[in-house]
Amino acid sequence: MEINNISAVDGRYSGQVKELRDIFSEYGLIKHRVFVETEWLKFILNGLGFQKLTSEQTASIDSIFSGFNRESALMIKKIESTTNHDVKAVEYYIKEQLENRNMGAVKEWVHFCCTSEDINNCSYALMIKEGKAIVSVILKELLTSIEALGLKYRSVPMMSRTHGQPASPTTVGKEFINFAARIQRELKLLEKLEVECKFNGATGNFNAHHFSKPEIDWIAASEKFITEHLVMKPLLWTTQINNYHYISETFHILIRIASTLTDLDRDMWSYVSLGYFKQKTKEGEIGSSTMPHKVNPIDFENSEGNAGIAVSLMEHLSTKLLNSRMQRDLTDSTVLRNIGTVFGHILISIKNCLKGLSKIEINEKKIIEDLDDNLELLAEPVQTVMRVYEEENPYEKLKMLTRGRKIDVESLHKFIDSLEKVLSDIKKEMKDLKPSDYTGIAEKLVDLYFKKRESQ
Repeated sequence: MEINNISAVDGRYSGQVKELRDIFSEYGLIKHRVFVETEWLKFILNGLGFQKLTSEQTASIDSIFSGFNRESALMIKKIESTTNHDVKAVEYYIKEQLENRNMGAVKEWVHFCCTSEDINNCSYALMIKEGKAIVSVILKELLTSIEALGLKYRSVPMMSRTHGQPASPTTVGKEFINFAARIQRELKLLEKLEVECKFNGATGNFNAHHFSKPEIDWIAASEKFITEHLVMKPLLWTTQINNYHYISETFHILIRIASTLTDLDRDMWSYVSLGYFKQKTKEGEIGSSTMPHKVNPIDFENSEGNAGIAVSLMEHLSTKLLNSRMQRDLTDSTVLRNIGTVFGHILISIKNCLKGLSKIEINEKKIIEDLDDNLELLAEPVQTVMRVYEEENPYEKLKMLTRGRKIDVESLHKFIDSLEKVLSDIKKEMKDLKPSDYTGIAEKLVDLYFKKRESQ
């Protein structure tokens, strides 16, 4: 770890985002630019017939990208120190590589009819496509973990809390499945969302293309290049820059994912605080610098914090990238360079939530004690039966009995016995009812989730 790094993503948490480095770093951006430039070169020469290449020549162009490494990137950065233009530096590097491969005759076709934005928007699109795939993989791991907990604890009753107050019981498993359903929904949308890019010149009208080669259907050519060579969705109606709607859409999905993670993190934090869950300890780990007994829910706290940072960045990017003065300004350029930071914080958040879930152990004794200590939770079912049997003022009577106070078995049973219209066998069922039994069809809802998952 480099101790002088400013960003926590590249410093303290660098180990958690190592799979993103070759995608979103300066090296990653340069490498993707080289890929787009060399693919375009092959396309116009072979695909459009500008200058047919032999299989050996095509392979030689491919080797410029396949053999690309950090030394190659540093060579481009050296060229950039003279050109003061990052994309032009890539163009010059490729031309040098062609010269070195005895292919100088085709070098002036490099960057043909391109604007820098053609190369950049395609490069960023490829980066986001790869980043999405990585996030999807770890998100599926989290989903699997949550589903496993939902199945494991499907039948364990738990007191709910609405507005922080005791409310009708649920099951621990059902509460996990609530989160599983939310994450699954957004994951499907994330995987389905297509990444888009444009390749249409300086102001989006194929001006140079049409002037130099009017006989070519450049709309069809652009679509073919993007679809087959870059394997993305083509955009036709743009200015100089990509309209970036797909980034906004991607980030809005990720915002909802991050917000769901925050919700889960906070609930788990609360359940740990209530004693519903204990956390597995690690040899040598310190919870508090002064209170030796503490085992803090740091993984959920870390996850929440990183999710929050990601959301803040994405809220700005998802709106700002939709705006550009007239046909082009440069405000998107510096903003786009923060995409890797977004994916970094999202990845850290997911990983820490996953880590936190792997360390929890249920404290069923505490959960049941809380249920048994809150007999007033049975006010709802008693009231419902009273309505069925047309007892007078059921809500008001239960309110008098339970609101703001604890009740015991004796007082509850006395109240039930006082009911005039409820049948005696029904009264017995009411007396036998315990809060832990009053979970509705929570278990069936868990089972239904998995049934629907299997059918998808």
